[in-house]
Amino acid sequence: MAKYDVYGVGNALVDKEFEVPESFFTEYNIEKGLMTLVSHEQQEYLANFLNEAYGVKKQSGGGSAGNTIYALTHFGGRAFYACKVANDETGDFFLEHLEHHNIDTSVGARENGTSGQCLVMISPDAERTMHTYLGVSETLSLENMDFEAAGQSKYIYIEGYLVTSPTAKSSIIDLKAFAKKNNIKTALTFSDPAMLEYFKDDVNDVLGDGVDLLFCNEQEIKLWAGTENLSDACKAMEQKAEQFAVTRGADGAVVYDGENYMTIDGHPVKAIDTNGAGDMFAGAFLFAITQGKDFETAGNLASRASSEVVTLFGPRLDADQHEIIVREVFA
Repeated sequence: MAKYDVYGVGNALVDKEFEVPESFFTEYNIEKGLMTLVSHEQQEYLANFLNEAYGVKKQSGGGSAGNTIYALTHFGGRAFYACKVANDETGDFFLEHLEHHNIDTSVGARENGTSGQCLVMISPDAERTMHTYLGVSETLSLENMDFEAAGQSKYIYIEGYLVTSPTAKSSIIDLKAFAKKNNIKTALTFSDPAMLEYFKDDVNDVLGDGVDLLFCNEQEIKLWAGTENLSDACKAMEQKAEQFAVTRGADGAVVYDGENYMTIDGHPVKAIDTNGAGDMFAGAFLFAITQGKDFETAGNLASRASSEVVTLFGPRLDADQHEIIVREVFA
């Protein structure tokens, strides 16, 4: 029996969220809806401005795969998270949020430096725009991997944002090779449209000869396939992913179990913050399939959970909210 349902690897970030007006993006020449990597100086300048102008709406542990692993464990799964943080207050905050929820991690002795942070700007239409400084997470490498833990997992889950770092990219390619050799399933998330707009070759390097399960949204799969037709994009993805899930915002999702396509209904809600919606979808979906549920059930749980998280600020739900959603869907 596997010790972990999922071994996740990704950036360790602490999110600071701000509500901003629509005019903010044009005024400050910020590309809305995407994640942009920035220097420490750029982030500090923007953070100081946002703090003074709008105030922090919420601070929470973040990182795409970190949010997914957090969700999976709150639904009842078992997980390990490979990441890198510095010996600073931000790193302390991130690790506390992992350890409080029984997530094992590869973090040992921490080096001096700055841990990763993400400024999340939420516009009135609930869209999230992110400026990220990776800090020491940018140098994530094989040294931060725990292959013993990976070997005791049902799935290895890889965050797409890691393709922006040469050392991290090399590590996850090696991790994929390890998984294949040891008959462990691999799952990959594209993470953000920016990864397909600016790092598509790197994404394809990581995809390599394919993955067992892929998560993306409709915009991302179309960018990857180079088409505006969702059906054509899905057909192209069949050549790279044995199974996949494509989220479609309020319209739910399309999931492919390797044989059949299923349409998953959305849930009408008043969205105020879409940060973490895709991460939540992946976490709920991975929990369900690692507990033996079929793709339709997994999709229904994931759709319900992601619709809940967008009604709140921050990328994560409280423990009791996970329990309520599981009882509701699995009843």
